[in-house]
Amino acid sequence: MLWSPEAELLFGFSAAEALGRNAGVLLVAPENRSRSRELFERVRTGASWAGVFPVRHKDGSTRRVEFRTMQLRDARGDVHALGLGTDADTVRNVERDLALSHILVSQSPVGIAVFDTDLRWVRVNPSLERINGVPEEAVLGRRVGEVLPALDVEAIETRMQQVLRTGEPLLDQQTIGRTAADSEEHAYSESYHRIEDPNGRALGLAMAVIDVSERQRAAAEVAKARERLAVIADASVRIGTTLDLHQTARELAEVAVPELADLAAVDVLDSVVGPGGTAAIRRDGSLDFRALAVAAGYPTDAIETADPVGQLTSYGSSRVITQSVREARPILLRRVSGATTRRIARDAAAAETLRRAGAHSCLATPLMARGEVLGALSLYRTVNAQPFDDQDLTLATELATRAALCMDNARLYGREHNTALTLQRSLLPQKPPHYAGIEVASRYLPAVSEVGGDWFDVLPLKHGKVGLVVGDVMGKGVHAAAIMGQLRTATRALARLDLPPAELLYHLDDIAASLGDSDSMATCLYVVCDPWRGRCELSRAGHLPPVLVDPAGRAEFFDIPSGVPLGVGGVPFRAEERELAEGTLLVLFTDGLVERRGESIEVGLQGLLRLLGGTRLPLEETCDMLLGTLNREPDDDVALLLARRRSCSGPTFRGTPS
Repeated sequence: MLWSPEAELLFGFSAAEALGRNAGVLLVAPENRSRSRELFERVRTGASWAGVFPVRHKDGSTRRVEFRTMQLRDARGDVHALGLGTDADTVRNVERDLALSHILVSQSPVGIAVFDTDLRWVRVNPSLERINGVPEEAVLGRRVGEVLPALDVEAIETRMQQVLRTGEPLLDQQTIGRTAADSEEHAYSESYHRIEDPNGRALGLAMAVIDVSERQRAAAEVAKARERLAVIADASVRIGTTLDLHQTARELAEVAVPELADLAAVDVLDSVVGPGGTAAIRRDGSLDFRALAVAAGYPTDAIETADPVGQLTSYGSSRVITQSVREARPILLRRVSGATTRRIARDAAAAETLRRAGAHSCLATPLMARGEVLGALSLYRTVNAQPFDDQDLTLATELATRAALCMDNARLYGREHNTALTLQRSLLPQKPPHYAGIEVASRYLPAVSEVGGDWFDVLPLKHGKVGLVVGDVMGKGVHAAAIMGQLRTATRALARLDLPPAELLYHLDDIAASLGDSDSMATCLYVVCDPWRGRCELSRAGHLPPVLVDPAGRAEFFDIPSGVPLGVGGVPFRAEERELAEGTLLVLFTDGLVERRGESIEVGLQGLLRLLGGTRLPLEETCDMLLGTLNREPDDDVALLLARRRSCSGPTFRGTPS
């Protein structure tokens, strides 16, 4: 009997303990010996046998051993039996592993390939056959580039060589290309692993391949959706920063490029920027437009084809923009050909310029707000090779809708602003008349953003006296201007009764309260100047005090109790009298002159005193100097009234009521 070291490990008996002894007695339990002799005889006669047989271990336990037995003959012709054995449980585990490996390779949806060290195919599973579009027998023994030249063969083989050399796997490597299975390009994710023997010697490598084209497309769609959301978020911040129609149009055009289009133009109906009314469609279907903004994402001659900003142009019925506005719906020309280029250009020369610039796709969407079409946003692609699609149309419509509401707000605000300004100026006095003994100059400046209720007035009173009024109605717009007009009219009526300042403000307070609106509250300063006696009396209702500049040039505030604003009701007003020497300057103003956002009003008041101290300028120049210095960016209306006492030539004067 021959005995190997592996037999010693399996059965527990050393060679010295086993050699020379009967194997049936040494290794087989008595109840199994007849069966072992039967099997041994079969092998001696030339038959082979394979199976599991219980064997007695040296420690007394019984082990299940998987045998492979066969007949052997030596040089003398003697018959021997060769038995190859191993633990049966180990064999079962190996068989299960092999079966599982076969199932995984043959049935896996992942493409699997095995290559030798020369990078030649030695195995391909069915999934990879489908991905490659080539059967296994057609690739065995060949390299990747010989079968699939449309892939990035250099990159693939470089990765394979790196894995063979280092033993480190490479996972999720991206390849873009075509296989024989499809003429379209696909995206593949590849993972590479080195195959080694138990001693670490490289036998080849395995590659797993997954077609991730759908995943890539989905990721691209998600990324594109995020870009669209970013454009919308950007638009919500950048469009409508001011109530200026032209600025809003520029903001819309600038948001649209280059994320959505290479060229964008914003045109509105002429009726939108005109005095109002409905846009007139002529018999031939044409409409009058006014270009408000144009923007390009890249330097391009195509920008010259847009109508000049501010220019009034009539667009024919065949123009895409006219059709979009007339039908109140977006128009998408995915592909612009020579025949359709004329529909997006103002004339043949512009069409040729667009063609040379590469314009190949166009989208026009109406600017609609509150059920009214204001104009259209026109978008073009020249550099971006992709034509506009339905998602681009949705995004353009969203931008146009947001911008149109801002533009309509700006339009309505502009109309209200102009109305309020017209009303305000019509209610204010024109150039003050000349009065004996007193020189007057005035200014009214509306706020940049919105007209308020500031006013001033110069009133001729009995006995050569002159009334000076400055007031400020709380609130903005037409309503404030209307309230201002009522209070100004009431003031002029009360002044004709020759009432003292405090009493006049008392009656004016009643009138303001009777208007029944919190917005009818106002501040007011009323001064009665008597140039003949050289005196002035004044009272104020919540208003800033006037500045008194004496003949020596010393400027100070006329410090009297401020009182409460008109409209509060029930609070008496106080008046004070002061000498008005010849050459004395009185400066009445509203808070818009000295108030600045982010600064204490005291800063503006002290600045006013510094400017007036020592001034010897004529009144008109003094007005200009004050406004130019203190009112650089007016956030509020400003009413400014200057009065200087001068010598009286006699008892006769102009401007005194009979």
